[in-house]
Amino acid sequence: MIVTDSEQSAAKICADWRAEGLSIGFVPTMGALHRGHESLVELASSSSDRVVVSIFVNPSQFGPSEDLDSYPRTLEEDCNKVRELGASLVFAPKADAVYSSGFSTGVSVSNVSDGLCGAFRRGHFDGVTTVCAVLFGIVRPDRAVFGMKDAQQVAVIKRMVSDLRLGIEIIAAPIVRESDGLALSSRNQYLSFEERQQASTISTALRNASDLALSGEKSCKVIKNAFLVALEHSDLLRVQYVETVDPDTMIGVETTEKRVLLAVAVFAGKTRLIDNILIESEV
Repeated sequence: MIVTDSEQSAAKICADWRAEGLSIGFVPTMGALHRGHESLVELASSSSDRVVVSIFVNPSQFGPSEDLDSYPRTLEEDCNKVRELGASLVFAPKADAVYSSGFSTGVSVSNVSDGLCGAFRRGHFDGVTTVCAVLFGIVRPDRAVFGMKDAQQVAVIKRMVSDLRLGIEIIAAPIVRESDGLALSSRNQYLSFEERQQASTISTALRNASDLALSGEKSCKVIKNAFLVALEHSDLLRVQYVETVDPDTMIGVETTEKRVLLAVAVFAGKTRLIDNILIESEV
């Protein structure tokens, strides 16, 4: 496995692979890799001849009060993990390599990025789409894998790739969870013991709300309230949002007549956690 921080080196390696007729799978990450990230690499490896993993803590997707400086950076450990999973290249650029001198271009995807996290993290998805557009331009993959824990990010990236005719297949990988149901996240390490215990309630509440829908409840208002009720006794948890949306457009829906994504953001202490569940009721 090759590790480089050079844009030119990464681009040449990928170009040489394409010239050999090899397909390239790409997993963009911010590092601090856990089992969820590893599942993305495994999925990319199963569908591609070569796998590129980028590790870049992207400053443009952090707000002014968010955790850019404290975000965990574990490059050596991350490289060891993806090497064992069969990655061919780790591209770990510095910020000035991604945002070169005079960089003045931004990619913004409207509508699908407006609600949910986009409503509370202004500019976040512009940072995501811009950095992904840059990385896609360097790697030029055949396919890229993103985790469904951030379902809105998946929808935003799919919209960007479709609108800009980038010709990249976007693969959405299932959420990977701890044994108690908590969705794996690099930010889970910030949780205190008590916060970690209560955080598992989030996935339980999502399942309960989904079961309510599957049992015949059609009102999304009732389903969202069921989620909130399930967290009432968790004094360390604070719900930022709970929404029911179309999983492709992220537009709010009021009934479960079609596929519905129940998406939530919850603070456990100071740590913001996101999660979701797809509800596919029988009509």
